[in-house]
Amino acid sequence: MPGAEESKVVRDFKKSMGENERGAVAVAAIHALTNLIKESGASTIMELEILLKAAQEQLQEMNFEGQRSKAIQLTAACELFARHVTRTALDVGNFDACKKRLIDRGERFAAQADVSRAVIADNMLPFIRDGMSILVHGYSNVVIIALSKAAAAGIRFKVVLTEGQPERDGYKVCEELHKKGIPTELIVDSGVGFVMQEVDMVLTGAAGVCESGGIINKLGTYQLSVIAREAKKPFYVAAESYKFCRLYPLSPTDLPEAEREPPSTLQSGVKVRRPPSDFTPPAHITLLLTDIGVLTPSAVSDELIKLYY
Repeated sequence: MPGAEESKVVRDFKKSMGENERGAVAVAAIHALTNLIKESGASTIMELEILLKAAQEQLQEMNFEGQRSKAIQLTAACELFARHVTRTALDVGNFDACKKRLIDRGERFAAQADVSRAVIADNMLPFIRDGMSILVHGYSNVVIIALSKAAAAGIRFKVVLTEGQPERDGYKVCEELHKKGIPTELIVDSGVGFVMQEVDMVLTGAAGVCESGGIINKLGTYQLSVIAREAKKPFYVAAESYKFCRLYPLSPTDLPEAEREPPSTLQSGVKVRRPPSDFTPPAHITLLLTDIGVLTPSAVSDELIKLYY
């Protein structure tokens, strides 16, 4: 029954995420969809496409409350996998051969995505030098891994972290970097302009990398990029290629549903707004450090074409 298959794909997804707390949503989704193909009783390409479409919709209906960045990753992974299914169905007429190729592609994608953060860490090394001070905003696994690798390579640097309210992301990152022996200090979110002249570069992760080369990320990324640009400080983004998404925001508030501002709340009679994310335009980004290379923002659209077509 399709319903049983759909619930199975969600269980596989949750199991994959549970086995690795730092695991990527995209990798878990591809693993779950690949397993679905392996265990599917479909006998035609059309049946398989219908089954996968239903499974992808079920995955995308999952609630990621408090984990805003996961929704964009999941949607991008499902869209990319759906595109692979369509291309394979057109290229390979035989059902069994098509099924085998889809499984091979899914396993290969998941394997490549699993090592993407290590590749990004290698690509970032030339940008970090002895004596640097790096301003970091938001919690990003790939940023933590890259900075840890630089420290392990013997590069001596300091990291300045924004508090990252209301989640207090800066405190979490500070704790992890401290364990690696990396000197850290925290600055209140409203103090980034005050410390900008003291740092050598700004580094963030991304919830999603859009077609324009801009990024959707934790609230405050946009204003940080504005200050960095005014101060002529390089603004680098570390992001895995599976976060590349077919979105084209036109302003800092033009965001997909999962990232939009929730209704305001009343506290002591005062309306309080807590938007989770904003969009940083490509003009404010110096370079994107990814697992497929160091890219200018304008190169992202070309890479998306390669991924999807």
